[in-house]
Amino acid sequence: MGEIIGPDPRNFNQRVSLGRNDLLIRTFPDMMSGATDEREGLQRLLARAEKDDIILCTKMDRLGRNTADMIRIVDTCYKKGIAIRFLENGLSTEGTMGKMVIQILAAVAEAERERILERTNDGRQAAMIKGVKFGRKPHKKAELANELINKDVQVKEVMEKTGISRATYFRLKRKTVTNNIHLSNNK
Repeated sequence: MGEIIGPDPRNFNQRVSLGRNDLLIRTFPDMMSGATDEREGLQRLLARAEKDDIILCTKMDRLGRNTADMIRIVDTCYKKGIAIRFLENGLSTEGTMGKMVIQILAAVAEAERERILERTNDGRQAAMIKGVKFGRKPHKKAELANELINKDVQVKEVMEKTGISRATYFRLKRKTVTNNIHLSNNK
């Protein structure tokens, strides 16, 4: 089933305060920052945890890289029937209060996602005002290719003279046709 950890006070695994009837079966320590996704201990824990298990976590910020990540982990565990207890503040995902905790955390995650999206859009607008170009950089021979396309030069010849791919040729041709239609409509 698991390894029962002996009562060694020097062992950081034993610095958790367990309830009277709780039995600490296995610990999954992570010796790296919670800010990384590649935490071996967390990955092993999530792979081994089963329905009706209780995960004891010292602090909320140790569970995930950010609020959204933490909520994703809590939600995954909740759906599998795995409870999480946070020892620092006494929060738990068990029972009715646990459902409320999850709903509150989900609302916080949604607010965080909206805030990130808002900041991203603000940054994008500021960059556009400064003249930053978005999207794919034009092919170094795109200008020559456009001239040849406008002169109705055959695909193969344009590709040979410019070194562009067939996909790039048709993308440029589509833009040229769209621009020509747009220009003729504005006359």
